[in-house]
Amino acid sequence: MTRPTRRLLAASSVFVATALVATGCSGSSDDAASSDTIVVSTFPFGVEQFQQAIIDPFTEKTGITVEVETGSNADRLSQLQLAAGDPGIDVMLISDTFAAQGQEQDLFQSFDESDVPNLANIADFATEEGFDGPAYSYQLNGTIYNTDQVTAAQAADWSLYADPALAGRLAFPDISVTAGQLAVSGVASAYGSGPYDVDSAYTTLGGWAPGILQFYTSSTEVTNLLTQGEIVAADSLSGFATTLIASGEPVAWTAPTEGRYMATNRAMIPSGAPNLDGAHAFIDYLLSVEAQSASAKIVGDLPVALDAEIPEEITAVVGDIAADPVAAGYATLDPAEVLPNRAQWVERFAREVSSR
Repeated sequence: MTRPTRRLLAASSVFVATALVATGCSGSSDDAASSDTIVVSTFPFGVEQFQQAIIDPFTEKTGITVEVETGSNADRLSQLQLAAGDPGIDVMLISDTFAAQGQEQDLFQSFDESDVPNLANIADFATEEGFDGPAYSYQLNGTIYNTDQVTAAQAADWSLYADPALAGRLAFPDISVTAGQLAVSGVASAYGSGPYDVDSAYTTLGGWAPGILQFYTSSTEVTNLLTQGEIVAADSLSGFATTLIASGEPVAWTAPTEGRYMATNRAMIPSGAPNLDGAHAFIDYLLSVEAQSASAKIVGDLPVALDAEIPEEITAVVGDIAADPVAAGYATLDPAEVLPNRAQWVERFAREVSSR
């Protein structure tokens, strides 16, 4: 990849450290203990699955022990800020918005194919300019819905959220969560001049707000509201639907006909990472076909490796979009447009949309 420049993402709370025992490492130098260990900071959910899909096979393959720290995007970025160049972390897996925020403060360092050869074997959008580290997975925004109550055609049209017949039975993400910014930009594209026309988006959303039962802030809220029958549809990330569809619930997910946006999760190396070689090795493995296929199957992540196997559980939700989201009309948001306006947009959403 050309050396990624700057872009974006976010996460939270309690740190949990897990040490995995290294197998078969032959290093004999005095610094073997440190060179054969890396610290990976990641999201607080799906840690056991991530360990099974990525960490255990990486340790077995390389002999490098991995210590895992977990927390939200926001909390982990704050910890990195307080570390003042001595992070004690070798790799941080973080959403694009928070990655971009960290880059503005020089908290991350860039690398290229000479360091991580598998950068050459992933989708172009995963190495686009704007970030110091590649995307290793992504999330699609669309609508999750009850198939007994809503048709696929209805769910694909943004006007669903304006339908008086469904008033009080719909949910929409708050802009503070990942799906929220993607949804606002989708509405801005459909009803305004483009993804950053929040004036048009908020005018439209403000009109829909009285019919929205809840502006949610977690995936649990959405799935509970849907399975309990309190709502029939919600704007959401595609991953929210995977378990429900696999369990046989009358649920489906569909992409909007226009205003399709996706978020990425990035693999970043903090400035001052103590084991740079180990960080490069981990990210290279994370982007490999082997790891990407395992992560898609076990974790449910949408893969960026071009030759990764996409399991039926994912295609049951998003269909052919997973093979090439860009060809399907999905785009990422430009952090240069989002970051300077983010705080104002969040404040305005509360005042002009969710409080109405």
